[in-house]
Amino acid sequence: MTAFNTRTNASLAALATALAFGLATPAAASISVTADGVTVAGAGTEAATADEGQNAEQSTENSNNGGLTEIVVTATKRETNLQKTPISISVMGAETIKERKVMSLLDLADGGVPSLRVATFEARQSALTIGIRGIVPLDANQPAREQGVGIYIDGVYLGRQHGLNAALFDIERVEVLKGPQGTLFGRNTEGGALSLISKAPTGEFGGRIEGTFGNIGTRSGSLHLNLPEVAGFSVKLDGVYQHQDAVTKNPLAGQAGFGFYNRKGMRAAVRWKPVDGITNDFAFDIAKDENTPYYSQLLNYNPNNCLSGGSNTAPLAIPAGSTCVTPGTAFTGTQGSIRALVPGVVVNGDTLMRVADIGVPQQNSVDKTHGFTNVFKWKVSPDLELRSITAWRGVDVEQYDNSGGYHRVPVINYTAACTTAAPCAFSRYSLADLRQRQFSQELQAVGSVGSIDYVAGLYYFNEHVSDDAATPNTMGVVYNTATSASFVTIPYCAATNPATAIDFVGNAVRGCNIDRASEVFSKSYAAYGQLTWNATEQLHITVGGRYTEDKKQGALLASRNIDYRNPANAAILATNGYTPLDKKWNRFNPMATIAYDFNDDVHGYAKYSTGYRAGGASSRTSDYRAFNPEDVKNYEVGLKADLFNRHARFNIAAYMMDRKGSQVDLSTIQPTATGNFNNLVTFNAPGTTKIRGIEADLTVKPVDGLTLDLSYAYTYTDVPPVNVTYTAFCTGVGTPSTACTAAGQAINSSTVAQKFYIVFTPRNAASGSIAYEYPLGSSGARVKFHMDANYAQATQSFDQFATKADASFIVNARLSVLDVALGAGGSKLNFGVWSRNLFNEQHVYRRDPSNSIPAVQSAPVTGVPNILAVGNVGGILGDYGNFNMPRTFGIDASISF
Repeated sequence: MTAFNTRTNASLAALATALAFGLATPAAASISVTADGVTVAGAGTEAATADEGQNAEQSTENSNNGGLTEIVVTATKRETNLQKTPISISVMGAETIKERKVMSLLDLADGGVPSLRVATFEARQSALTIGIRGIVPLDANQPAREQGVGIYIDGVYLGRQHGLNAALFDIERVEVLKGPQGTLFGRNTEGGALSLISKAPTGEFGGRIEGTFGNIGTRSGSLHLNLPEVAGFSVKLDGVYQHQDAVTKNPLAGQAGFGFYNRKGMRAAVRWKPVDGITNDFAFDIAKDENTPYYSQLLNYNPNNCLSGGSNTAPLAIPAGSTCVTPGTAFTGTQGSIRALVPGVVVNGDTLMRVADIGVPQQNSVDKTHGFTNVFKWKVSPDLELRSITAWRGVDVEQYDNSGGYHRVPVINYTAACTTAAPCAFSRYSLADLRQRQFSQELQAVGSVGSIDYVAGLYYFNEHVSDDAATPNTMGVVYNTATSASFVTIPYCAATNPATAIDFVGNAVRGCNIDRASEVFSKSYAAYGQLTWNATEQLHITVGGRYTEDKKQGALLASRNIDYRNPANAAILATNGYTPLDKKWNRFNPMATIAYDFNDDVHGYAKYSTGYRAGGASSRTSDYRAFNPEDVKNYEVGLKADLFNRHARFNIAAYMMDRKGSQVDLSTIQPTATGNFNNLVTFNAPGTTKIRGIEADLTVKPVDGLTLDLSYAYTYTDVPPVNVTYTAFCTGVGTPSTACTAAGQAINSSTVAQKFYIVFTPRNAASGSIAYEYPLGSSGARVKFHMDANYAQATQSFDQFATKADASFIVNARLSVLDVALGAGGSKLNFGVWSRNLFNEQHVYRRDPSNSIPAVQSAPVTGVPNILAVGNVGGILGDYGNFNMPRTFGIDASISF
């Protein structure tokens, strides 16, 4: 806390210095930004990273002095000048998206916006983990769990993290809203919101054709076509195709490699303007993303130097200072033997492997998304606009993830017992299906009355999600010699146990023994309002609030291959403690902002805002354990200044966020009627999680054609230790603790203070870029060079382990020739060369240490007073994880007409 206060005081001093300098700077001509005739009142500003090369659809060039541009955003449900918007926003425009070669949301993982963190869930391209300001969920991959950052496309909330990595269509800009957005955006935006805005039909004939070729078999193409307006109707058509070959080859013949994708999609948008003041935008999109997970490498072997030896009755004592310690446990000793590596297994923690050590069965995962959106706007008067946003969306996923191979459990005891007739099984194939459908309806009134600007709205959201999952072993090892092994594929799913197979959602798990299956119905209702009183030309006071009611009803359909729908299994469900999910929560989220315009170019603000993430239940537990919402309060101050006649722009914000009821995940043993299993349990941590941070952005345009950007984010997080009681076992009895109590037998338990961490949140992150363009004669053609560099400090990737992944430093570059005239018809050619990760920097972005430490034992042992004091080292192998993408490069070209 002291360290943060010191940094905060220093930052406030910097604010005061910049403010004084800004007051002394001559003001440039101010551009009035309006929203269909409604003058936007000046409001506070926040730190923002903006593309100064935005096209005319996103910004208005201040032609008086050739300085920095003004950018229009829609973060407050109305079009406002970014510099005067009371939300901390970073904006990435269409030109920056192209310069950075951002083709999907995963490409934002390089850190171009330091406060925004994007990573794969597990190694899978098909589901993304997205966080802002330290609000990053570890496992939002279940139907009854939610994200902490809201993802929006053209104002429509996307309920699942699945399918987010589909190809981007013709995006006008990406707005990153930092900090809680609970008032205007609602539930699941406690960290902020990521808003994608598509280009609308123009009503004039024109378009653009684009193509790209690069290494790793990269090829992409897109067509964007605007048709002439007819009878008030304007139509825009977009088609995209993106392909990349496997980054890591799979040695097993006929099987898919790792890091492959093949994306296709189309979008049709129709704008109807029947009369002045009425606009109706309808859009339909559909996409298919075939992909494979990134390769999960074995990064080290027994990194904590755990020792073999000992037994449950005579454990090997853990010496003082040893790193062979499992967080959250009270192990005093260990038992078991460290398994030797199977011949042929490769340990590599330094570089990305381009060929897997062992070939495994693997097919492409398939994500299919579709959506219908209708946005109706009626300009009732110059001071009032009514809006309706209606959307239906859906996601269908078939997941096939065999990226771990031998690098994760189960760990094999490689001996002569592994025979051709009975090979020792490994290579856990993570199979899953998901089906999601959602409907949302939002009504808005946006307007002004005298000196008051207002936004009011009603919101309804309805979602149905179902999923299933299975994890069969697909490979076997046969003992040849101590230094030689043979690997064979083994039958799995329907071929192994068709009698007990349970089919639910889709094709991925068909015929398999089901690990889990569930479905949930969610409904959310909200009413909100926000008023800005423009007390004077300089002072603006904003207050707002949102009331939300959430309802969730869900059920486990199966767990550990037990069909929960079958009445014959009622006794098993009762023993497991199973309770269907039937919960209702309500929240009121207020906000208040005081903003002051010191002059036309310097704006300051102080802000209080709130948000929450909805509760749910974990389908990974056999009792479908429920958890409650988490809530966050945010206190923030900031300054934004245009300096040197708008040739420099400096933005800074400092915030303090307190989160209560933090949803954390704990991997632990859960007893069930059919055995004790390792499950991921989600619960609300007591106490207050503290998140503190500073965001600063500097943009300088010293001369015509040259733009320099620098962004920095400092994020401090602290989750209070949680007293965790590990599952109890009977002495010598393999039944759950409730049955132990009934039998009058001893119960074992262990309560230990467990430290948790916020994942994918570096303490320090920064991004810088340089862009220079030079005209080529008088034809309007120009050459442009862009380079950006992005740094992130090492951070955890699992919330119950202190182990960190690697720091990263990624450089991207592009050289383009733009606006080359093609004849007299107005067509223009753009072409360029590009590279992402120019210097081929390699780092582990996701590191899993769970196979490097002693395990909690899942079976009771006769004669042992408390096996929870003895860890088992028999499953220790090493950390496994995933490297970032290697260097990619290529050429691209586009023709506009």
